[in-house]
Amino acid sequence: MRVALFVTCLNDTLFPRTGRAVVRLLERLGHEVVFPEAQTCCGQMHYNTGYRREAQKLAVRFVRTFGDADAVLAPSGSCAAMVRDNYRRLGAPGSRLAEEAAALAPRVYDLSELLVDVLGVTDVGAYFPHRVTYHPTCHGLRLLKLGDRPTRLLSAVRGLDLAELDGAAECCGFGGTFAMKNEAVSAAMGSDKARHVAATGAEVLCAVDNSCLMHIGGTLDRSRSGVAVLHLAEILASTEQEPARL
Repeated sequence: MRVALFVTCLNDTLFPRTGRAVVRLLERLGHEVVFPEAQTCCGQMHYNTGYRREAQKLAVRFVRTFGDADAVLAPSGSCAAMVRDNYRRLGAPGSRLAEEAAALAPRVYDLSELLVDVLGVTDVGAYFPHRVTYHPTCHGLRLLKLGDRPTRLLSAVRGLDLAELDGAAECCGFGGTFAMKNEAVSAAMGSDKARHVAATGAEVLCAVDNSCLMHIGGTLDRSRSGVAVLHLAEILASTEQEPARL
């Protein structure tokens, strides 16, 4: 299958290992990954803070850039949800943007959806001999409705010990600009989440959103917990020959 990678702003800028892991994983499974160079931001930050016109321009660009793709992979639950759930709201009913966004939305996937639903695989041949706990993230849980897809993938990884996370469905407190506008509340929510993570005895916290991992990971670091954070793609791309770096 030919998959177009939408790497997202945050991953491209701060977590490039996630994008490389996606490519390594999919190519190992026998699929072609292309990277449309015209891609930019999906517009989520603009949309969430009320800059609708700016978000609309970015939506138009996204649709033009990825419109012909058989499948678009966004290794970020929040960005995938932005395209699938909010782009249709940016175009007037019957407009070109609304119609093209609606046509593209079913072909935009989170990594776990692409692997389980489209490619029909749960065992990707990964090896990761560590105790891991999984945080489902708000967008993955509530908008994408990923369900148990990520944990099914993790459970099939050789050597991985998957620990259940108390309060998993609770928000970590990041929420994009929420973390800046409501700093104290955000920090308290992050502390609660980090406390639950540490209680699992896990070596690694996994999620489908690096934004959440960045927030929780910062709290874990400050508390000297020793827990590392890794995107799902990095664990699934890990093998005995090329292990993920903690």
